[in-house]
Order: sequence, then C-alpha cells, then structure tokens
Amino acid sequence: MSTFIAAFVFLLLITAFSTHVFGLPANWLVILILWIWDLLNPEVSIPLQTYLLFLGFSFLGECIEFGLQTVGAKKYGASRSGNWGAIAGAIFGAIFGAPFLLGLGALVGAVVGAYFGCLGIELLNKRPVHEAKQAAWGAMLGKVLGLSVKIGIGAVLLVHSFDVLF
Repeated sequence: MSTFIAAFVFLLLITAFSTHVFGLPANWLVILILWIWDLLNPEVSIPLQTYLLFLGFSFLGECIEFGLQTVGAKKYGASRSGNWGAIAGAIFGAIFGAPFLLGLGALVGAVVGAYFGCLGIELLNKRPVHEAKQAAWGAMLGKVLGLSVKIGIGAVLLVHSFDVLF
C-alpha cells in the first residue's frame, strides 16, 4: 500500500510540475506536496537537508528567471525603468493571459507582457522606436531563458522527489 501511495503522490508532483505552463509557482507546489506527504506518512521522514535544498533551488530558480530577464533587457539597451516595466508586464501578462488557451495563456502572457511592458516604458521615456523595440526584445528573450531555467530546476526537483518517495 505504501508504494501505491508514493506513486499517487508522485503523480501529484508531476501534476504540480506541469503547472509551470500556467504560470503557477510549480516548484513551490512540489515542495508543499512533499511536505504534506511527509506530515501524513509517519513511516518516512524527509531530511531537513532535502527541504533546504529544494527551497534553495526554488528560490534560485525565481531569481534566475527575473535576473535573466533583466540581463537580457540590459544587454539590448533597456533602461532601469524599462526593466521594471518588463517585470511588471510579465506579471500582469501572466495574470491576464491565464484565462486563454486553456490556461497556457499565462505562459504566453508572461513572455508577451515582458516585451510590451519594456516597450511601453521605453517609449514613455522618449526612446526611439527602434531602440525601444530592441530593448523589449532583450527583455522577452531573457524571460524565455529564465523560464526555461526555472522549469529545468523544477525537473531536477521532480527527479529528486522520485528518489525521496521510492
């Protein structure tokens, strides 16, 4: 029965991991599910080191996501306010895009939002359209790379969760 429950929990973890495409905090959901499983399963105890490692990598993934977006925008000439516009645009894009494409709109919305958030602020700063578009392109590329790294970290957490469960 214990193996059956562990398999069920792993299916929950896969489901949590798949919420990356909806712009949800999937890596944090993986940690939460493991913690609940640990509390409800007195036979197994997940070491504190594992939780700290998972928390550290999840936090690192969030930092890398926004850091790469910022670096991408800066590399392509965005101003500080353009970077903040890209971050705000990504957040609002994910929120407003969530109802579309069966939830996949959140991912698309975050990427497109980063572009238009940076573009809008750069144009408000009276930057030439070509430069504003270039900076926005950098913010969008950085967002895509950052999301890719964060999802990759989530995959590592998922694989390690398998080892923890079985």
